Amino acid sequence: MARQRSGIAKFRAGRRRLTTNRAVRSERIVPRLADPWRKTATRALAVLAIAVTASVGIVACSSDRRDATVSSPTDSADSAEMRSQRERLVDDVLSKVVSDARVLDAMRRVPRHRFVPENLLDRAYDDRALPIDQDQTISQPSIVARMTELADLEAGERVLEIGTGSGYQAAVLAEVGAEVYTVEIVPELAEKARETLGVLGYRNLRFRLGDGYDGWPDEAPFDAILVTAAPGEVPPPLVEQLAPGGRLVIPVGEQWQELLVLEKDAADGTVTRRSVRPVRFVPMTGQAQSGGDRVPAPSEEEDR
Repeated sequence: MARQRSGIAKFRAGRRRLTTNRAVRSERIVPRLADPWRKTATRALAVLAIAVTASVGIVACSSDRRDATVSSPTDSADSAEMRSQRERLVDDVLSKVVSDARVLDAMRRVPRHRFVPENLLDRAYDDRALPIDQDQTISQPSIVARMTELADLEAGERVLEIGTGSGYQAAVLAEVGAEVYTVEIVPELAEKARETLGVLGYRNLRFRLGDGYDGWPDEAPFDAILVTAAPGEVPPPLVEQLAPGGRLVIPVGEQWQELLVLEKDAADGTVTRRSVRPVRFVPMTGQAQSGGDRVPAPSEEEDR
């Protein structure tokens, strides 16, 4: 009887060990089986995440390409060498002409090489005017900086530019925080400037194709007006479109020109006029060519 009980006890103990061993083996097997499933699930989630990211990236790139539909020879990367040339231009030349730190910072940021023809890239940061399409020019940086400073713009103020040209002056005005309205009479220049400025990411600009002599009456008044081509005399519509306290910066004359600043008094609207320096700009076309006063010849400067 005792032997029988002892045998039963051993049998039960053996079953318990067997069950325990099976459980241990089961616990060891389950992770081994689960790991591949975890890895498979993880890989699937990773693939899904990559797919979603890629689809978003494709949408973003498509949008960027719509904005960047420019086949321009100047649409190149803003390289370290180009940035270094801009720094030298600002430090060695522009800082001696302009004292407004905001204007100097704007000149550092705007990539002038994007606005000049490909065959003139090596001269993009010379302080001189350069030829562009349609027998026009891009103004020399020192004149762009000085005219921007004379406009005396605060961030958010509205400025009208007459003569978009390459778009370089408009970019500098946008960089100082102004809301820029720009008018160009030559369709080819207007379209190319719009595309170039769009590629560079400028959004605080509005464009108009038309005769700049008339300004932009539907959007007037303006806190400042900059004219980048020379009429024979100051166009009356531009003076009318100045806001009280507004400034008009304009080259005036035919063969010989002066850079003038006209200011409209904020109290009574009277307009004062002062001469800044002799300049040489391309003539304003359209209505401005119907006549104008000749200014006595000063020493010649090359600007726009």
